[in-house]
Amino acid sequence: METFDPTELPELLKLYYRRLFPYSQYYRWLNYGGVIKNYFQHREFSFTLKDDIYIRYQSFNNQSDLEKEMQKMNPYKIDIGAVYSHRPNQHNTVKLGAFQAQEKELVFDIDMTDYDDVRRCCSSADICPKCWTLMTMAIRIIDRALKEDFGFKHRLWVYSGRRGVHCWVCDESVRKLSSAVRSGIVEYLSLIKGGQDVKKKVHLSEKIHPFIRKSINIIKKYFEEYALVNQDILKNKESWDKILALVPETIHDELQQGFQKSQNSLQRWEHLKKVASRCQNNIKNDKYGPWLEWEIMLQYCFPRLDINVSKGINHLLKSPFSVHPKTGRISVPIDLQKVDQFDPFTVPTISFICRELDAISTNEEEKEENEAETDVKHRTRDYKKTSLAPYVKVFEHFLENLDKSRKGELLKKSDLQKDF
Repeated sequence: METFDPTELPELLKLYYRRLFPYSQYYRWLNYGGVIKNYFQHREFSFTLKDDIYIRYQSFNNQSDLEKEMQKMNPYKIDIGAVYSHRPNQHNTVKLGAFQAQEKELVFDIDMTDYDDVRRCCSSADICPKCWTLMTMAIRIIDRALKEDFGFKHRLWVYSGRRGVHCWVCDESVRKLSSAVRSGIVEYLSLIKGGQDVKKKVHLSEKIHPFIRKSINIIKKYFEEYALVNQDILKNKESWDKILALVPETIHDELQQGFQKSQNSLQRWEHLKKVASRCQNNIKNDKYGPWLEWEIMLQYCFPRLDINVSKGINHLLKSPFSVHPKTGRISVPIDLQKVDQFDPFTVPTISFICRELDAISTNEEEKEENEAETDVKHRTRDYKKTSLAPYVKVFEHFLENLDKSRKGELLKKSDLQKDF
């Protein structure tokens, strides 16, 4: 994928919002079938404009209103907030305390920078194929739990455009959850405890919760290639000292000796497993449990969630199909059937899809000189001619499932009413 030049962004955004942004699908999502009166109208949008000008409490009457405003403002970034008690753009006219956030999707934000203490390949905003596996594992672990442990059906996973992923859980009942319940859910999904100063961040008790067992089974599928080969977490003394800090001191010497004799991370990990299982079989050491290697695997691979993003109903989160101003990449939905194949480096940039559109438009203008065609008809097809198309398709599939389940609920309600 070609390089992106941020100085071109203002012009590219004009074209993107005029001809490529999938407005009808986007509105269809946030309007939720129009079942609840004013649901879309009471939703907060926030725009970040050029030079970090930040406008909160935007709200719109309908799709056409949203389109006009986006094409007028050409935001560098779009964030979505809560559904409020009143229209957000009128929040100043509402008497103090009456303007309240009432509903929002349950959202999760996973950012690669939170893994800097366990990544050897990159740090801060940088990512590479070697560490992207962390995001793959995070999606698999969190999505499995949301689906199987909580029974949530409508989960939209989105690439942030740079170094992380977001999840939007859109079930009707979930959108109504209180902040306290959201906190409970995030707490259930969190294992990594302690800040930068805390070396050992995972402590397993003797009774292992099924959620942890299932998470470990997912990590096991990736661990060897990700941690031992690509990250090479036992490559040298500096890296294995970090791991020794996570195990009881009584086995440090034995581990050190074996590590020095071994050739690579794979052999050192095998040695650690042997020593750990011997340590576990020793009754005197049973407080360590059979979990030494699991604690290490979890500390190096388990998802690290930003708790505050999920807890607050009024917390803003970057919108799907927003453009990342630093990388130019579009925040695209991720196909859950193809999580392992998802590659952030092949996600189209705004400059790439605008260039694709230019090439097509030039051809078509030659063809269509004799044919009049309306702008709307033109635009509804435009993204389909670019590399954005497969990602919009993933989004449409998600919306179809939302529609089906909403129709199912309405049928159930009408059947119940007939019974009375």
